[in-house]
Amino acid sequence: MPVNGQGVWPERQVPRLEKLPRPLFARNESLENAVGTPRHTHAWVQLSYAIRGVLHVYTAEGSFVAPPQRAVWIPAGAEHEVFSSPHTEMRSLYLDAAAAGSGLDSCRVIEIDALTRELIRRFCELPVEYDESGADGRLAQVLLDQLLVAREVSLSLPLPSDPRLLRLCRALQEAPDDSRTLLQWSEDLGASEKTLRRLFLRETGLTFRVWRQRLRLHGSLEALEQGQRVTEVALACGYDSTSAFIAAFRQHFGVTPGDFFQS
Repeated sequence: MPVNGQGVWPERQVPRLEKLPRPLFARNESLENAVGTPRHTHAWVQLSYAIRGVLHVYTAEGSFVAPPQRAVWIPAGAEHEVFSSPHTEMRSLYLDAAAAGSGLDSCRVIEIDALTRELIRRFCELPVEYDESGADGRLAQVLLDQLLVAREVSLSLPLPSDPRLLRLCRALQEAPDDSRTLLQWSEDLGASEKTLRRLFLRETGLTFRVWRQRLRLHGSLEALEQGQRVTEVALACGYDSTSAFIAAFRQHFGVTPGDFFQS
């Protein structure tokens, strides 16, 4: 999510499609301002991908963030909403559920390597009703094959189902720089720190500390992609020092903030 919380974003309209014109369909958009789609579902798989900008996808299970070179795979029937940063160049793909198969039936973030990126670029130049039996159809099939074997990357954040923990997580999504400890939260939520710690690990697979750190790091990507100074981003995320932020960023992503968008 954005580093300063989700807030209220201008609404982007969901495409009105009764059915897909082809098993694989592309939609190009240039979004000058930050926008979000209302929560919705559809009968086909969606790949939310941007060649520039950062995308945030929210579902009941959690949040998923896709900077350039990554994309969010959204299964058919999954209720979701998508938020994009300013100056985003989207290249959304819609896949017929039957063509996509059953291999990827949950939301996830996947890596878009150089080959897949070029396949998407070329596919987005085709006419809507391309020749499925000719070269264009073969290009679409190669692209689909590449998407189905794309590597999953750790850019998702699960949400708990317990109402108390969900309230805590929603509050941190709105204010990622909130530095209250789990003990302090326990006083507000009416449960012991031990109970909250146990539930958090059971329902998310992460400790509270790791979950909040991942939230902050994911939220920093939009500001970094837009060229904001690392020091400003670190402070907005709730870090006391730039060095602590860089160390946490490197530990999670394997590179420094300065190298992340050049890789």
